[in-house]
Amino acid sequence: MSAKEFVSLRPLIDKLGVKPGSRVVLVDLKDPGFLSLLRSRTADITFSRPKGKCDLVFMAANTKADLKRLSDLKGWIEPNGAIWVVRPKGPTSPLRDTDLIAAGLAAGLVDNKIASFSDTHGAMRFVFRLRDRPR
Repeated sequence: MSAKEFVSLRPLIDKLGVKPGSRVVLVDLKDPGFLSLLRSRTADITFSRPKGKCDLVFMAANTKADLKRLSDLKGWIEPNGAIWVVRPKGPTSPLRDTDLIAAGLAAGLVDNKIASFSDTHGAMRFVFRLRDRPR
C-alpha cells in the first residue's frame, strides 16, 4: 500500500485531539457537522474570545490576511494547547502549507500536525515550542 492509499480509520474528533471536557473556541468556522461532533465530546464551546485559557482553537482561514490572527489567538490557549487552522485544500486553494507555516512562525508558533478536515478542507495544528511555552 502506498502512502496515498493510506486512510486513517480514527474518527476526526480523535485526530484533532478533542478530549472529553476540552475547552474549545471556534473562530469563523461555520461547519454544522463539525459542531455536532464537538458537542458529542464537550459542552465547553465558545464562539468568541474565551474568559480564560482554552485547550483548542479551531480557526477558519481563506486568505493570507486571516493568518495574521494567529498572534492574538495564541494568547487564548493553555501552554500545552493548540490552534488548528482549517483552510481549503487542493491546487486552487489560496493558501499553501508554506503560507501557514510562515504565519505560525511569525506568531511564535510551530506546526506539528496536519489532518484532512473534510473532502474540501485540511487542517494544520500550531503549538508553542516546548522552550517557548508560557509558565
